[in-house]
Amino acid sequence: MSNGSGSSQITHSVSTSSLADILERVLDKGIVIAGDITISLADVQLLSIKIRLLVASVDKAREIGIDWWETDPALSTNAKRLKEENDDLRQRLERLEAQLTPAA
Repeated sequence: MSNGSGSSQITHSVSTSSLADILERVLDKGIVIAGDITISLADVQLLSIKIRLLVASVDKAREIGIDWWETDPALSTNAKRLKEENDDLRQRLERLEAQLTPAA
């Protein structure tokens, strides 16, 4: 485009990443944020907090050996069922052991 004075319009190519692209990269690679907070008064430690945060996809977490949500009864119905079954078996075992143990 020319305006008669010889100048032309300049176009710029800007490469930007959308939030979705950034999130996809973070979930694919994983990111760890770690920090410690200590509150002290007169050289007496009152409170110590350790913060560890891992942001990754489920597949990446499994790949690095993290799968605690699969065995947490609060998060997995299968884990809850297994915990109830385990508790039932423990009670049955205690009853059988009590029957086999002679009274003192």
